Amino acid sequence: MNTCDVRRATCGVKTAHRLRHITLILVIFNFALISAASGQDTVCIQCHGSLPGRLGEPVKLWRQSIHASNGISCNNCHGGDPSDMSAAMSPARGFLGKPKEMEIPGFCGRCHIGVKEDYLDSAHGRALGRGGPQCVTCHSNHHVVAATPDLINPQDCARCHAYGQAGEIKSAVASTDGMIIGLENRLSGLYRLGIDTTAINGELFSLRNRFHRIFHTVNVEKVRSQTAGFQAGLAKISGQVDSIEAELGNRKAHGGIAIVLFVCGGILALLINRTYRDKDRG
Repeated sequence: MNTCDVRRATCGVKTAHRLRHITLILVIFNFALISAASGQDTVCIQCHGSLPGRLGEPVKLWRQSIHASNGISCNNCHGGDPSDMSAAMSPARGFLGKPKEMEIPGFCGRCHIGVKEDYLDSAHGRALGRGGPQCVTCHSNHHVVAATPDLINPQDCARCHAYGQAGEIKSAVASTDGMIIGLENRLSGLYRLGIDTTAINGELFSLRNRFHRIFHTVNVEKVRSQTAGFQAGLAKISGQVDSIEAELGNRKAHGGIAIVLFVCGGILALLINRTYRDKDRG
């Protein structure tokens, strides 16, 4: 074997070693990513997420829910220890398990306090245990969707009764909910521009929750009588957003003027400089 062959063989060995090192690094990096991702899940999700059929289905549904997107996990509703596999379903650690039908309003009402009160005072709440609907009937249990007037629809409401009154409630709240969505979109736009909208978002969030609470009264007259007050609150928030947007518009205009003046100054300086150079040559 001559010198060139030795060099080629050596280079081949070194290349093979480099490839093995790169492959090993990629494998380790990939494992780290998987471990980090699974580390964000509770032991409830790690266990049930790997199970087939009805035991694994809740995790799949939950991952698509408004609860999951807001960081509400199994233990927030069902209790237990989400960090210890052996104590995850221990009553001593607060595990509640699956609530019975009569317990569901209280189960959900631990977080949705105002909604629970309005529901229990409503025709729906008074019929609880006698065929009346409860939270899961309309909102589902694991695939919980965002609360909007879209949940009031002929397909779902007509499972129990005629759609007439439900349709009237939806009509009464539709315009107000449209105002809320419009403000949420405007605030998102401001946030993307780097504007601190925390306080205004807090006001809107509180008003939105109080507004959606009255849906559960299933009382058309009550919904109509309170809608004007909510719209007044939304108009106030809209005024705050208008002020911020106007200020941004002024800043943009001033910035544009400054740029124009800067460019004009540069052009003027260039012309003056050229004039003096022509005089020197003359």
